[in-house]
Amino acid sequence: MPGSRIDYKPYDDNTQLARYIDRYPLSFTRTPLAPLVPRPLTLSERTGPIASDQFALGPMDLSRAAADAPRATGQLIQISGRITDEDGSPIPNAVVEIWQANSAGKYIHDADRHNAPVDPNFTGEGRLMTDAEGQFQFFSIKPGAYPVLESGWWWRPPHIHFSILGRSWMDRFVTQIFFPGEPLNETDLLLNAVPDRDVRERLIFQFEGTSMGEVNAMGFRRDFVLRGRRQTPELD
Repeated sequence: MPGSRIDYKPYDDNTQLARYIDRYPLSFTRTPLAPLVPRPLTLSERTGPIASDQFALGPMDLSRAAADAPRATGQLIQISGRITDEDGSPIPNAVVEIWQANSAGKYIHDADRHNAPVDPNFTGEGRLMTDAEGQFQFFSIKPGAYPVLESGWWWRPPHIHFSILGRSWMDRFVTQIFFPGEPLNETDLLLNAVPDRDVRERLIFQFEGTSMGEVNAMGFRRDFVLRGRRQTPELD
């Protein structure tokens, strides 16, 4: 579009999952049939409001439904990471949204028909902000695997959904991060829709060891790069 201002180059397909995934019908309905139409970003796409004062800054505990509630059933994990741009500069005050299944592989959602138990002490969601260095940290319960009932064969491996919001609600990055060493990683249609094995590694947590004492947890880390050659793949 002549004279329009386009801030970003198109995504490199080598860093993204395939648009059409064999044996995953939803991928055919979620992908546009016609080429995308370039358009300039207007004020509504460049500005908020984000209402950042409503979100926690620093470690957050998703392993309890409330601060004084019992801890949910399952393995306590500590997740940390850092969000940067393509040049390695930190992205401060980004809002990080998290949602996941409980330890039995059950989401608190009306559309989840898996006959696994709901944990009354686990909500499976939360929001927090990155600090001045783009870092974030939270505690949670390691999610369980679950079957994709419509498929008749496919089980999703344990994973956590991330949504990262920048300067406005329309400046959003969405992906899923998986756990290392899970056998179901090898057959997951979404994870393996990223064609390059090295790129797929950007969707897997790094094991950080264990902690013992006041808090006993397994540590995992995943840094996010939002643009450029080392971009973290988007996976909805």
